Amino acid sequence: MSRLFGTDGVRGLAGLDITAESALALAQGAALVLGRTARQEGRRPVAVVARDPRISGEFIVAAVSAGLASSGVDVLDAGVIPTPAAAYLIGDIDADFGVMVSASHNPAPDNGIKFFAKGGRKLPDAVEDEIEAALGAPPLRPIGAEVGTVRRFSDAEDRYLVHLLGTLEVSLQGLHVALDCAHGAAAGVSPRAFADAGAKVTVMGNDPDGTNINREVGSTHLEQLRDLVLSSGADLGIAHDGDADRCLAIDANGDVVDGDQIMALLALSGKRRGLLTDDTLVATVMSNLGLKVAMDEHGIQLVQTAVGDRYVLEALGEYGLALGGEQSGHIIFSRYATTGDGVLTGLQIAAEMVRTGKTLAELASVMEVYPQVLVNVPGVDRLGLRGNRPIAEAVARAEHELGSNGRVLLRPSGTEKMVRVMVEAHERHIAQTIADELADLVRQELSVTS
Repeated sequence: MSRLFGTDGVRGLAGLDITAESALALAQGAALVLGRTARQEGRRPVAVVARDPRISGEFIVAAVSAGLASSGVDVLDAGVIPTPAAAYLIGDIDADFGVMVSASHNPAPDNGIKFFAKGGRKLPDAVEDEIEAALGAPPLRPIGAEVGTVRRFSDAEDRYLVHLLGTLEVSLQGLHVALDCAHGAAAGVSPRAFADAGAKVTVMGNDPDGTNINREVGSTHLEQLRDLVLSSGADLGIAHDGDADRCLAIDANGDVVDGDQIMALLALSGKRRGLLTDDTLVATVMSNLGLKVAMDEHGIQLVQTAVGDRYVLEALGEYGLALGGEQSGHIIFSRYATTGDGVLTGLQIAAEMVRTGKTLAELASVMEVYPQVLVNVPGVDRLGLRGNRPIAEAVARAEHELGSNGRVLLRPSGTEKMVRVMVEAHERHIAQTIADELADLVRQELSVTS
């Protein structure tokens, strides 16, 4: 049987995959598991619940709140705030757990339910499995005064805003920032944060209507932000996704600065200021080879994890490190946050520009981006990749041909009959040729009929 929880909570088409009934049942299961410690200590569990502005979030939050309150959990409804804001608030008020209703960068018809443990940390797989198993158990049935309450968390956004501004050591006075809020959860707080920090702010994607989240805007659609940066003469552009846990950037020339480049410039900043623990950065195996080369050149060790920000978080915690992230723009500052935070990241990029007096293009130039080609090969036996000798030998030959000027990564999809072939090289045509050859071999060796 497939697992209910994916890499980032439970996600699907709202009203079909995620219904009011399933949301209520999930909340009741979470109350059993995540509220256990509070009940053992003889107190009522407290949970923070929040959402992004997609229209289905209203009925899902209502169902989640009903499931929690009917299980004896006191609910603080924080309304529409970014995912990292919800995570921060859980720790800030010492709540027992939290729930974020969002489908991140997905289109408006989708939605998702993500749980955070005490301290605002993502749940380990084992705890998610325990919640899933609890769906088959009788729910808690408190009565009378033991039933939970549902109250508005009235100062949720203000608390988060104060936290964000507290991470800055410099004023952003004199900097012009263009923001794309993706018609999402950042629409309220991100413009306020940059303006309160002293920057001149030009905003787009800040008019959510429940159905337009991520529609041709945000970190997965950078074209309009690029045009805004160039037309407004902004010093940089910052793009969030629907729940604002990502940040990608546009420099004043209109060029994209991706998550790898952001990590590179922030790692150098951290090392220079003595804030990069053990002079080490954490990134996934999908990060560009240019990031490793740049870190080597500046005496910074790069720890690489499996794909997914949860694995970056695990490595940061295991080794006690300060900075990590993904090429997609999930950047994690463990000193300030327990998850990726797009608003925080944007503020730190802007602050580094002020500190150094350099443009974003100059800061990002510390890293050369190697051409990267990704070919998805569907309809294959992804589990057969491991141990296939012809494929392993072809990969070894390709790696030998590329030497230190490139790399090869073959990765099975976590859910589909698909293998992803990624090749990097100094020249794009070389990367494309090798990727196409390896993809053809994967089709030949691993093809399935159904």
